[in-house]
Amino acid sequence: RAGLATVVITPSEPMWMAGYAARTGRSEGALHDLYAKALALGDKEGDRIVIVSCDLLGFPRDLAGRIAERAEQEFQLRREQLLLNASHTHTGPVVEGSLVGAYVLTPDDEARIRAYTQRLEDSIVGVIGRALAGMAPAQISFGTGMAGFAMNRRVPTPKGIVGGTYTEGVVARDVPVLRIDTPEGKLRGVVFGYACHNTTLTAQFLQFSGDYSGFASLAIEKDHPGATTLFLAGCGADVNPAPRSRLDLAEDHGQELAQAVETVLSGRRTPVKGRIRTAYDLAALPFAPPPSREELTARLQDKNAYHRRHAERMLARLESNGRLSREYPCPVQVVRIGEDFTLVAIGGEVATEYALRLKKELRGRVWVAGYSNDDFGYVPSARMFAEGGYEVNESMIYYDHPGPFIPEIEDIIIRRINKLNEQPRRAPAGPAER
Repeated sequence: RAGLATVVITPSEPMWMAGYAARTGRSEGALHDLYAKALALGDKEGDRIVIVSCDLLGFPRDLAGRIAERAEQEFQLRREQLLLNASHTHTGPVVEGSLVGAYVLTPDDEARIRAYTQRLEDSIVGVIGRALAGMAPAQISFGTGMAGFAMNRRVPTPKGIVGGTYTEGVVARDVPVLRIDTPEGKLRGVVFGYACHNTTLTAQFLQFSGDYSGFASLAIEKDHPGATTLFLAGCGADVNPAPRSRLDLAEDHGQELAQAVETVLSGRRTPVKGRIRTAYDLAALPFAPPPSREELTARLQDKNAYHRRHAERMLARLESNGRLSREYPCPVQVVRIGEDFTLVAIGGEVATEYALRLKKELRGRVWVAGYSNDDFGYVPSARMFAEGGYEVNESMIYYDHPGPFIPEIEDIIIRRINKLNEQPRRAPAGPAER
């Protein structure tokens, strides 16, 4: 059984936009609406999963937690039965608790963000309920297409890693697709994914949009009236669309992605059926040893304003708590349908190599999504730590962490996912484990 629902989440007033610290102004209207969409699936035994796709930079931990608590109270949906994925568009609104080190906000900005975040929470809980209420018999099938505009963005130079387009870098260009039909074969819904930053539109763009994934969804729904599309952002933390920085390019990337989906919809696919089994837990990711009080105090004189503000926040935490955070709880989730279809969801901005590794280690058809259940920062692969660069080091300032993680986080996450996948459970998730 399947149910689908959609709600518009476009802000009704100008707001600060998410994703780029370089922006200097609030939003100026919208290129197209932003959406939250939900797909509810249920099996004959009564097990369920609800997948939510949202045109946001990410789901901060507190917001995801409140949505999950309300979904359990109102719909008896256990935490492992809810997957929240953000498209990571950089032309959406700032949500309370997200990338707090990246923006300089006025009290009015903060008030608008708080009010919007509350409305957003209500909208997402509502769309979950409508998807569950609309469940009806369905057929599901899976296939994979290909889109070529994703390019690794970590360029090695004699002075280290710099941002750009690295044609020889790691990338995954597959487009996983779930097709949801009525028993008679009429298309009801499409879930599709891509492992690439949703950033064709760069900091100078001040109109709300879903970026390339939003244009792809619009194109698919135009070609299939009455169908609902959900986009799941993949593990593309080290990948950008190329070329970028023009509106027509975002539209072109959207059309290319939509065509890849269409090829799957009209081609050969394999059925997805059987019991739904779900598992969710938290993997504790250790930080490297944090800077000392003396180091932080010295950074108060740094020429970089973001470094100064970060040092101020860390010193305030030292004063309040006596120490800085030693680890972060990364959500990991496994959804299995039948014996050979597995959807893995990992929190944070996850590097491509996680998906490539999991597809080798897990059997059957495997789909790996990042940006799920919490967007707490970059999750580099072990290889990337040796190289350094923005994703490993500098980004942690904007995500308000004391410093980088340790290289071992790749193995910590993969081990936890493999353990969850051995026996997805019906009982509530346990405490965080390394």
